Amino acid sequence: MLLLQNPFGRKITMKSQTIRMCAAVYVLIGMLVSQASADDSTRTERESRVANQQIDTQQWHLSINTGAGVITNPLHGGDNLPLIVLPEIAFYGEKWFFDNGRLGYSFQESDTHVVNFVTEFNPETRFFIDFHPSNVFALQTSNSFIVESTTSNELAEKSVSTSDIKKRRWALDAGLSYHYIHNNHVISLQALADISGVYKGLRSALQWQSHHRIGNLSVAPSLGVWYKSARLNDYFYGLSAKESSYGEIDVGSSWQPYAKIDARWPLSEANSLRFHLAYYDYSAVDDSPLFEHTYSMTAFIGFNHIF
Repeated sequence: MLLLQNPFGRKITMKSQTIRMCAAVYVLIGMLVSQASADDSTRTERESRVANQQIDTQQWHLSINTGAGVITNPLHGGDNLPLIVLPEIAFYGEKWFFDNGRLGYSFQESDTHVVNFVTEFNPETRFFIDFHPSNVFALQTSNSFIVESTTSNELAEKSVSTSDIKKRRWALDAGLSYHYIHNNHVISLQALADISGVYKGLRSALQWQSHHRIGNLSVAPSLGVWYKSARLNDYFYGLSAKESSYGEIDVGSSWQPYAKIDARWPLSEANSLRFHLAYYDYSAVDDSPLFEHTYSMTAFIGFNHIF
């Protein structure tokens, strides 16, 4: 779930150590943002609002979310990821922006149309990271967040754990995003391809998002679908002959529908209650023995503070 856009106009000379540190910070922020898919709702809203001059530019937008939540892992042997502290970091310049781990450049901005070039880390790796948040955060992940999904007998017999396969690498994607804005509705299209040479595939999405206010309550539901190429799915969820006793397994391309809702209740000018729920359907690729469940869910409830 997610919640998080950079003054690159001046040339800056840095020592290699400083460059490495900045790169590490960028990767860390990208990883945090990739785990908290709720930020997609905030990011879509912010990118569209900037075109209507409803968000301040040339300044940082910082906030933090604290509460209780989880991203469920649909893979055998994969850990659920607790969501305790989620930062939002955004900067919008005249053209360049950084928002929730996404770095972009705006080609066109109007009241109804926004076209951006964007780059971001591919989020599929979040299910494979060698990381145990229970050792860091106080909240322990509970299986009560998971509802068992129905699988075929053949799939139940074929199971491969993430701990028994080669680690999937982080990939950097880049491409174009387009937002069409009409009243309180935003239709978004994006097409991204791997530019890091990790999986050498592509993904694209179509999303509808709507913004409503019911008294003091702000609600933003979203519906969408991802298309993921065969190369993407085969890299992350396929298995080589060395990784599986069932021989080499290719997954192929897929369509992945999803639904999200994000809600805020203001407590003061800088503080609000925050709720986010998202459902991602992985049934189109559950022929892979890696899948224990046919979906992933993100749930979060807590407080948001704007600095």
